[in-house]
Amino acid sequence: MAGLDGPRFGAQPGRARQLVVVLHGLGADGQDLIQLAPDWAGALPDAAFIAPDAPDPCDMAPYGRQWFSVQDRSPAVMAAGVTQAAAALGPLVEAELARFGLPPEALALAGFSQGAMMALQLGLRGRPSPAAILAYSGALLAPESLAAELVARPPVLLVHGEADDIVPVAASRGAEAALRAAGVPVEAHYRPGLPHAIDPVGVAAGARALARAFGVTAG
Repeated sequence: MAGLDGPRFGAQPGRARQLVVVLHGLGADGQDLIQLAPDWAGALPDAAFIAPDAPDPCDMAPYGRQWFSVQDRSPAVMAAGVTQAAAALGPLVEAELARFGLPPEALALAGFSQGAMMALQLGLRGRPSPAAILAYSGALLAPESLAAELVARPPVLLVHGEADDIVPVAASRGAEAALRAAGVPVEAHYRPGLPHAIDPVGVAAGARALARAFGVTAG
């Protein structure tokens, strides 16, 4: 795609002080997650939010988009997929920062499910390096190579439902262990009874994490 395209919310270019890029999951699109923006804007009233649509149609459903294919879920193939997708996404995020006249330290990345995998990949191993990463119901792919490939150590929020039958909660527990071992600051919330979803507790934790990352007093 030529640039980030998807639903937007919040401050306009010339007025925005932060940019929050929210990455949707497999088989969804940006409309699925832009609904988080009004809640988070209470903590970041001067932020711009964009929930870009992934570039490719989902190859496992007749609707929705995907950042990379998961038909083959072997670790090596998944790692290659997220690496390629994040490498393509990074320059688009940098262009969006330039459009708003903002530096990389004004960026936060958030994602759900496959979008969380993307946020962790780009935010830890790629460019631009964000001020914070919020990863909901996702996974850190190729955790064994994180220490060698780490580019930045932004604070990471992990939120995962313990009743998730799509991406098991063990994925975030493993991510937490790998991040801590690599010296990345982590806050983790494991939600009892929550399936593959984001609940109000997770939304509120995200607002606090964003406010903390940018030194803003949460409302």
